[in-house]
Amino acid sequence: MSSLADRTADYLETLARLIREASVTDHAGQPKTLGDGFAEFLARGRAVHDAGNKLIFIGNGASASMASHYALDLTKNGGIRSLAITDPAMLTALINDLGGDAIFAEQIGFYAQPGDILVAISSSGSSPNILKAVERARAAECSVITFSGFAPDNPLRLSGDLNFHVAGDEYGFVETAHATLIHAIIDLSLGWGTAEDRNPGALKRRRTADAAE
Repeated sequence: MSSLADRTADYLETLARLIREASVTDHAGQPKTLGDGFAEFLARGRAVHDAGNKLIFIGNGASASMASHYALDLTKNGGIRSLAITDPAMLTALINDLGGDAIFAEQIGFYAQPGDILVAISSSGSSPNILKAVERARAAECSVITFSGFAPDNPLRLSGDLNFHVAGDEYGFVETAHATLIHAIIDLSLGWGTAEDRNPGALKRRRTADAAE
């Protein structure tokens, strides 16, 4: 049996490979490079923001945490108007009144406007409440961006205008890869790796360097 150290190295290498090999497709299933997918996500997000609209993030469980996290980051750091419809009081009220499958679709009916973008995050890509939200978003004339994993032909991946897919079958791998991809989109949009990097770490390093001169 492999040692824990060997399995740890294998785990981290598997995770790194899945992130590197994450794929992007359009609504017709045509592939895009990861860089083109990032650029399209940001272009769509900025266009929606400039038009007075917003991105609406949804997810279940760990993906709900990501929805809240990245709606915050994209708004505060990325300058793209975003919200997550994952408030516990709202969700429990809707579960109690309408059942779990309706919790996001109903809120899409409350908050979505034509021209908004729904960002749906689901490891399996087959959660009924996520899929019903996509249907409701389409009916509300919203675009859809998806982050999914597991089967490459999962129903969520086939439903978005822009679809990011991680070819893993473990929740930990897929969730971590999704988090990395969305963080990368935001960090790169702030100029990561350039002299104009506006990420907090880069700004702090520049201030420290300026103070030392």
